[in-house]
Amino acid sequence: MAGFVNRENRVPHYQKLFQEGGRHSVRQWNQTPKSKILLRPYLVILFGGFAGSMYMMGRMVLGHKTWFGKG
Repeated sequence: MAGFVNRENRVPHYQKLFQEGGRHSVRQWNQTPKSKILLRPYLVILFGGFAGSMYMMGRMVLGHKTWFGKG
């Protein structure tokens, strides 16, 4: 726990980064270098889940209760 207490204060660095990015119409969640690494899996899961639920909803309307075949 000592590493957490004696850590460098990064708030001024990030505050400057976010304020600079705001002027150039870059969304706040897309300003850090880690943003693309963290955002892409989230969006794949989000839209993949949505697409899967829409696909299964269509199959349920047609009377099929499984993902594949004529179940």
